[in-house]
Formats: sequence, structure tokens, C-alpha cells
Amino acid sequence: MRLLVSVRSAEEVGAAVDGGAEIIDAKEPTRGSLGAVDVAELERIADVLPDGMPLSVALGDHATPMAAARAMDLLTAVASRPAQLYVKVGLAGVVEPRVAQSVLETAVGAALASALEPGVIAVAYADHQLAGAVTPGLVVDAAARAGARGVLLDTWSKDGRTLFAWAAQSDVRRWLDGARSRGLLTALAGSLALDQMDVVRALDPDVLGVRGAACEHGRAGVISARLVRQLAAAKGQPDPRLHVIA
Repeated sequence: MRLLVSVRSAEEVGAAVDGGAEIIDAKEPTRGSLGAVDVAELERIADVLPDGMPLSVALGDHATPMAAARAMDLLTAVASRPAQLYVKVGLAGVVEPRVAQSVLETAVGAALASALEPGVIAVAYADHQLAGAVTPGLVVDAAARAGARGVLLDTWSKDGRTLFAWAAQSDVRRWLDGARSRGLLTALAGSLALDQMDVVRALDPDVLGVRGAACEHGRAGVISARLVRQLAAAKGQPDPRLHVIA
């Protein structure tokens, strides 16, 4: 399991890396669960990314294929491909499975057409009813059919409730097993903190994503190397096999 830390600026990258982040994720938390950073900020983040450090980029939620394709333009800010590059695409506002698949197919096509060829991570919401989105299980189906690289189970609402306020541990395990059986990279996020690490370790996703738990004063605060270090120690050692995922 690798630790992904979401940063909103280049200034936060150093603290995340010093604390033990294994993937840097570019995201603007004031713009929602998957808020995209500005082009200029993504350029600065990419410029200070250590050699060999994977980069993930939140592209937002998209209810139409055209919107998903346009969102990929943000990657023009990344001058050269990191060792591993992922883009996260959410489906808030998409209630029909066929539309969800179409959005993801378009995102995957745009990714393949890009010089950087990022892996597309489809984002499912445990609180999908609040997000007006398809269920997490349907996201797995759509992601696999569309050729996405992986799936992330997150929360759309950021009101302090964690992933496990919306989904039982047994349901999350079934979701992870279903995604793995389709050959998808798996990730969990959703206001997860130190007191959920025992549960997360037992579930063993490929990636654990955090923002608020890594910040002084919550997700709108500033990344703290001390807090990242605590999370890195609590989640355990990374699986060295995962460092070969492209």
C-alpha cells in the first residue's frame, strides 16, 4: 500500500515528501473533492517533484464526455512525464451507467492521445446519492470496460464524515475485491485519518489517499511533514512490487 498525499501548491510538496509520501497528488481542496489546481500551479508542482516520484492530478467531476476531454488539457502544464502519472476523473452528476462509461471512455481516449499517456483513475463516491452519481459498483464496471487504469473510492462531501460513515468495512472489501478481479489498481480515500489505519491496513488497497489528516488545521490547512510521517508509519511499509506500475 502506497501513501498518496494531496498538495495544493508547490510549497507543500517538500513537506509531503519529507514525511514519506509515495505519490504526490495535485488538488485544490477549496474546489471540492476532486478540485483541479490551476495550470500555473500544476506546472510549479511538477517542476519541484523529486525524480522518480509518481504524480497524480485531480481533474474534477465531469458529467459529459466533452467536459472530460477538455479537462485533460490541464496536463499541458507538465513538461515531461513523471515516472508514473495518473489523472483522477470523477462522475458526480452522472446517474446513467451508459453515460458514466462514455465519460470514462473519452477520458481514456484523451489520455492515450496525450504525449504523457497518464493512467486514468475513475473515482467512485461512497456517498454517491449526495453526489448524484452512479454507484461505486457501476463505476468499477464502467472503468474496466473503458480501459481505465484503476478506481478510487472516496467521499464527495467533505463534512468530516469518513469513508466508513458511508460504507461498511465489508462493503468496501467487496468493492476492492471486485475491482481487483477486473485487473484495476485500487485506492481508498475519504477523510481517512490515523484512527482508521488498522481498518485500511486490513483492507489493503494499492493506494491510500489523504489530505486533511496530513494538514495542520484540516484539509484547508497546510501539509505537515510530522503528520505525514505519522500516517506513513501507521500504514506500514510499501509493497515494492507496486513501484513497477506504469
